[in-house]
Formats: sequence, C-alpha cells, structure tokens
Amino acid sequence: QVQLVESGGGLVQAGGSLRLSCAASGRTFTNGAMGWFRQAPGKARDFVAAISWSAINTYYDDSVKGRFTISRDNAKNTVYLQMNSLTPEDTAVYYCAAQSTRLYGSSWYDPSNYGYRGQGTQVTVSS
Repeated sequence: QVQLVESGGGLVQAGGSLRLSCAASGRTFTNGAMGWFRQAPGKARDFVAAISWSAINTYYDDSVKGRFTISRDNAKNTVYLQMNSLTPEDTAVYYCAAQSTRLYGSSWYDPSNYGYRGQGTQVTVSS
C-alpha cells in the first residue's frame, strides 16, 4: 500500500520559514513526479511546486517563485518544500502528491494527474 506522509507544518510569523517533508512508502517513483499542492479554506486545491525524478525539472506557481524551493532525495523516497519569506496568503493545508509515470506540459500543474496524495499538513502564517 502506497503512503505519502507529510510533516513540518505549523504556525509561523510572516517572514518566517518552514520546511515540509513528504516521505513515500510502498513504492518508489522512478521516472515519476512528486509535487506539492495547497488548499485554503473555501478555495480549490492549487498547484505549488513539482519536481521530476531526476530533479532536473522543477516547476513553481508564480506566487511562490523565488521563495519556495522543491527538492527530493530518491534514496529516501522523500520530497521537500523549503518555504521562505512566508506571508499570510500562504496559509493553507499543504498536500504532497506523487505520480509513477512521467508528466508532460501542463499536466504537472493539475492535481488530478497525480495518482497518490498525502493527508496534508497545516501551514499557518500569522501577520
């Protein structure tokens, strides 16, 4: 059974940093993609960042470019999201997602293209 378990969320003041981790178990995602999405109350689940298995390709939503960095450790089957310069607008539940096959083009940004999802971790940024 595949599981994605997120950790690292919490409460932080504006301007602060958090590092999220997502550990996958049950299978490896060779040649696949891993990513992060977030959902604020009353809003849709939005794309945040994604990374290819080789880590050569990374993708970011414009709202987090320059502030967030996605990385992965394939030996640990883990993906990370370093979040800096956080603002209250970053407050949301952050979800890890993984897909066992390659993604192309705009498919990176659509959560429905990821076959596996975690339960989420809450990030709250106070002003």
